[in-house]
Order: sequence, then structure tokens, then C-alpha cells
Amino acid sequence: MQNLKLPITIDPYRSAQRSLECEGIYETSGMNRLLAACESSSEHVHVKVDFGVDELGLVFISAKGSASVVLTCQRCTEAFEHKLLIDFVFSPVKDEEAAENLPSYYDAIELDENGEVNLRDLVEEELLLVIPLIPRHELKDCQSPSDSVWGQLPVEHEKPNPFDVLKKLK
Repeated sequence: MQNLKLPITIDPYRSAQRSLECEGIYETSGMNRLLAACESSSEHVHVKVDFGVDELGLVFISAKGSASVVLTCQRCTEAFEHKLLIDFVFSPVKDEEAAENLPSYYDAIELDENGEVNLRDLVEEELLLVIPLIPRHELKDCQSPSDSVWGQLPVEHEKPNPFDVLKKLK
């Protein structure tokens, strides 16, 4: 497959009228927020985007993509490679009122002043959303033992059961 660079911004209405299908890459060097959230990443994000019009006459943008990033394991603090997979469906809207009227199976994306969508920013935001909240190796691959104990637990003293008083009432 030839790695074609995808457009940064695109008019979703014209693309949907043509039932445009794009497959290509975005360079991660232009995705500063993604780079800040990871130790490092692959050079490219592979994305396949489809534009269309559904049975209700709504324009939609459907995409799937993937990128490899290096994250820091929160158990052992070692770096590990993680594959981020995205799959989303958006419908472009002009304002918040139109967004409220969208069916629940579409997420809304607002158009810019030129009536276009910034596709690269959209892909970057979706990649940020799939980064694990607490990145960790698989347990079998982690350097930290799974049964490790962090500090000592305080010794618990026997406390009288407050319900023992009820036993005496019988």
C-alpha cells in the first residue's frame, strides 16, 4: 500500500456527495498533544476515512485508524509499546442546536469558518481518548512482581463488636 498523505482539512458535504473514501497517513510530527502524552510514537498514523449520506439525509464521517506509541508502565516504570486503535462516526453540524438534534449514534463535530472539518485534529483527539488512563504492561511482561507490597500494613487491634449488646437482650 502506498502511504498517501491525507488532507488536513476537508469539506464533509462535498466529500459525502461524492461518497469519498480516503486511506492514508498523517505524520505524528504535527500532533503535538499526542507527542506530549507519550514517550514517543511511530512516524505515521494510518487512517481510513469514509464520507457519506445516511437514510435520514445526514452527512457522516466514519473512520478507523491506528498508531503505535511508547508509554511508561505505571507498575514498573519501564517503557512499552502500545497500539492505539480508533473507530468513530461523526456528523458535521453548524451550531449547538443542530448538534442536539442528531441521532444518538452520531457524535457532533462543528465546522470551521470555511465550512470544513480539521481531520488531523479529529484523529489526534480520538487517539488521545484511547490512551489508557493507567498505562501498564501485560502482567506477564511486566518487570514488577505482581504480588509486590508497597510498605507495611498497620497491625489491626481487636475491637469489640457493637452488636454484642444486642445478643444480651435475648
